[in-house]
Amino acid sequence: MARTWTWVTAVVAGAATLGLVLVAVLADLDTAGQAASVVGAVVALAALVVSVLALGGTPAPGRRVRAGRGAVAAGGDITGSALGRNAKVTGPRTPAAPARRTDADVRAGRDGIATGGDITDSALGEGSER
Repeated sequence: MARTWTWVTAVVAGAATLGLVLVAVLADLDTAGQAASVVGAVVALAALVVSVLALGGTPAPGRRVRAGRGAVAAGGDITGSALGRNAKVTGPRTPAAPARRTDADVRAGRDGIATGGDITDSALGEGSER
């Protein structure tokens, strides 16, 4: 749907540009200036309407991922990662497990770690090593 609106916007903008160029060439510059002012006002009003609708619209469906100060939150799985000060992963990489999809929200509080999936083969916490 977004791609359609992008193309519609591009076509309308191209047609408006062509129309303003034709007015400037075929009519005088005063008329072209007035036409450009009207087009600019209409575009500004349309942009205002779009921004108000975007701000007041319903949130996108799906999960929200939030992390507090110093926290780590991931919407999916965490595999083979080093999370925390001076944490490190050594050795060969572990293959990732098949992804599972859940719509649950993910929230990690201050200095916490949270994930919407699995945490495997990872070094978690200060100075930890896998």
